Amino acid sequence: MTVHIGAEPGAIAETVLMPGDPLRARWAAETFLDNPVLVNEVRGMLGYTGTWQGHRVTIHGSGMGMPSLAIYANELIRDYGAKTLIRVGSAGAMQPHVGLRDIVLAMGCTTLTTPSRGIFRELNFAPVADFGLLLAAHAAAQEQGVAVHAGNIYSSDVFYDERPDLNEIMIRHGVLCVEMEAAELYSIAARHGVRALAVLTISDHLLSHEALPAPERERSFGAMMEIALRAAFA
Repeated sequence: MTVHIGAEPGAIAETVLMPGDPLRARWAAETFLDNPVLVNEVRGMLGYTGTWQGHRVTIHGSGMGMPSLAIYANELIRDYGAKTLIRVGSAGAMQPHVGLRDIVLAMGCTTLTTPSRGIFRELNFAPVADFGLLLAAHAAAQEQGVAVHAGNIYSSDVFYDERPDLNEIMIRHGVLCVEMEAAELYSIAARHGVRALAVLTISDHLLSHEALPAPERERSFGAMMEIALRAAFA
């Protein structure tokens, strides 16, 4: 057990999918895993371990924002032996050609700051995805007929952003979407020599101001989960 994860030794699989919302972790485990077992509920952050097509998988919440994800990613890797971590979550589109329900695979992440900034100091480290996972996820999305985009995303450290000038610059430079966790996940994975990927569903659009209603979010997130699972075990 760790400070934030109450799972017994061996209760966490080497492959971990990380939605931000703990209730979405429960929904995903009950929907996609065979025989899911609750392995963590410390501070309400739910984690479940089960199997998918015979492969052992843990689905564990990360909370919102990079500091929260950093806690769980570090403990999952350091104390429980996680080798593959895939963020599955929502994002806001920043390009006209990226539509609601589309899947975005984060090749790299633009940031202002991350919890790892204190380690890198003056170095502008570029957090990037594991190429094998990225390639497999792209193929899985195409097989499902899902609109998929791969490229640079923005991992923001604030939700209520009051810098529209920054958004304009990122839109101009082709940044696909904004979310709040992937850059730190990629940095931690690089530090520990494990695989990481962010598979994101577009739920909102910064340009058109469209947003998915709740029932459609669930259906769209199902496609994202399937893609992430297929990529993990390709």
